[in-house]
Amino acid sequence: MAEAADVTGIPQVGEPAPDFTLQDVHGTPVTLSDLRGTPVLVVFFPFAFSGICTGEMCEIRDNLEDFEDAGVRVLAISCDPVYSLRAWSEQEGYDFDLLSDFWPHGEVARAYGVLDENRGLAIRGSFLVDEDGVIRWSIVNAPGEKRAFSGYHQALTLV
Repeated sequence: MAEAADVTGIPQVGEPAPDFTLQDVHGTPVTLSDLRGTPVLVVFFPFAFSGICTGEMCEIRDNLEDFEDAGVRVLAISCDPVYSLRAWSEQEGYDFDLLSDFWPHGEVARAYGVLDENRGLAIRGSFLVDEDGVIRWSIVNAPGEKRAFSGYHQALTLV
């Protein structure tokens, strides 16, 4: 059984998504509010190069066409530094945005209520943000618990 994470304040469906600006694997800033007009799937994950996270991101990579066909942009976020995310992205061939919430450490994960303060990592939380910046679907899993990919298909029906 997975241990409970010390997190609070998860935004609810129907609420505005907390805005953020984070660097991608090339150091380019990506701002959520700049993507208005496009649905965005915000996917928090604990660590690059870890088993469950690699499996989950590879599922997104292998099914990226489903998101693109629905017009959804994927932003995957962890507290890893940009350099780690870049190496991981190159190794795994990810063609979607990996964003670093490294510094201030976990600030965006905290805003979404998915920062495990005791361990300094983002727990697995996914949020579908509509074209107006409102959360339309979300799921948050306990540490060590893999997300069911079928949940993403459910989310895509809301776009």
